[in-house]
Amino acid sequence: MSKGFYKVPSAINEPVKSYAPGTQERELTLNSFKEQYSQLVDIPLFIGGEEIRTGNTKDLFPPFDHKHKLGVYHQADKALVEKAIATALEAKTKWAAMPWEHRAAIFLKAAELLAGPYRAKINAATMIAQAKTLHQAEIDAACEFIDFLRFNVEYMSQIYSEQPLSVDGVWNRLEHRPLEGFVYAITPFNFTAISGNLPSSVAMMGNVVVWKPSATQIYSARVIVEVFKLAGLPDGVINVVYGDSAMITDTLLASPDFAGIHFTGSTGVFNSMWTKIGQNINNYKTYPRIVGETGGKDYVLAHPSSCPKEVAVALTRGAFEYQGQKCSAASRAYIPASLWPQVKDFMAADLATIKMGTPEDPSNFVSSVISESSFDKLAKAIEAAKAATDAEVVLGGKYDKSVGYFVEPTVILTSNPKYDTMETELFGPVLTIYVYEDAKWTETLKLVDETSAYALTGAIFSQCRYAIAEATEALVNSAGNFYINDKPTGAVVGQQPFGGARASGTNDKAGSILNLLRWVSPRTIKETFVPAKDYKYPFLG
Repeated sequence: MSKGFYKVPSAINEPVKSYAPGTQERELTLNSFKEQYSQLVDIPLFIGGEEIRTGNTKDLFPPFDHKHKLGVYHQADKALVEKAIATALEAKTKWAAMPWEHRAAIFLKAAELLAGPYRAKINAATMIAQAKTLHQAEIDAACEFIDFLRFNVEYMSQIYSEQPLSVDGVWNRLEHRPLEGFVYAITPFNFTAISGNLPSSVAMMGNVVVWKPSATQIYSARVIVEVFKLAGLPDGVINVVYGDSAMITDTLLASPDFAGIHFTGSTGVFNSMWTKIGQNINNYKTYPRIVGETGGKDYVLAHPSSCPKEVAVALTRGAFEYQGQKCSAASRAYIPASLWPQVKDFMAADLATIKMGTPEDPSNFVSSVISESSFDKLAKAIEAAKAATDAEVVLGGKYDKSVGYFVEPTVILTSNPKYDTMETELFGPVLTIYVYEDAKWTETLKLVDETSAYALTGAIFSQCRYAIAEATEALVNSAGNFYINDKPTGAVVGQQPFGGARASGTNDKAGSILNLLRWVSPRTIKETFVPAKDYKYPFLG
């Protein structure tokens, strides 16, 4: 039982380490990379306190060297998915009743483990599984994940501390109950931090979870499980299953105890889940919470007053860091004709110095894309641009999958603002640019807003404040995260809560109090100290 009004440690953003030559963090992470890379893992399902190995396995390979076997993971059948539901529900009573400060302590301890003894291990695992460079792994698997845990604890305490007004003779209270049932967390390959945050933010509020990581992130997800267990997370609170996605989803969404879904992934998959939830709505004990961050076709728009060098750097970083495999990555750009020659030259100079290869070599700016299917899709788009009459590849355009799934940072120039790669999400290092006439700034604003079904991130560059104000208003619905004179990537927990609308999701802002509010069900309690003993009101006298 709580015996105090507890104040949690103030959340601050975890500093990003430099990993410069000679630093301890660089040595530790590269050593962990070598150690993990030389071992074969055997990753079980985690249901309750059990590690379940079914024998129905799939192999794991790093995308930058697809002939090197990392190990295997075991797949669940329907009975084990149902077991995960039952185990979660069994754990729920005790977990929901645990005082919030003890739940907070578990996840604060997890943050400290990630900041210290597990930093090198989770970064190296992310480099291996997802082909992230040292820097990209650090800002994701370490810093952003730590930030999610610390800031979510602070937001949780703020939610619980907000209370209603009480008047004479009455005490009004507000409590935030966990949802009735279990929550299904589905996480993507591209951010280890998201994979840790989606189940943990739900669990932090007293809920129980069945979590299905992306198949291409299972290798680093095992480290998350290890950290949570060491931090003291009770068995059954977060249960981890892998296997046939359709079977797992159908089984979970068919349960009467399904209470919500926390999702990051493709728009198509999210839409299909929403449809299934609608079809099953009469089976549920409660209306499920549906929270999802999906696709993006994120833009950079430059005004004629922009600095060409600043625009070029934002495009290089925003489009090609982590091989363009960020939901927020710049994938379409609108450059005024007066600036395009300089922007192109600056980008060409930058791309000429970029190295591509294994993430074990810290001098590589980019590595491989995540899978063969992703590689094939990107190669097809590049070849289509080379053959098109209204588009051309002006920078990059090479690709090779003989060793790993490597696609060179590529810039397509199109004369058609509705060209396929201006509208279709590719999720890779391909940027398409449309050059507009300087005098058509206002028309271009409308074009940017109407071209894509998505509305995740967007950036504008301008030295004219009138243009900035005009664009901010005209593009109000085009991006949930809007950047002025900066690239459209790199949202920081506690600073730029992340999420978009339209076809980009429900905009519930991961890394903010808004997201945590989705995982509780409020109950108001009114206590009257001296109840009335006569039904008659004074006006009846």
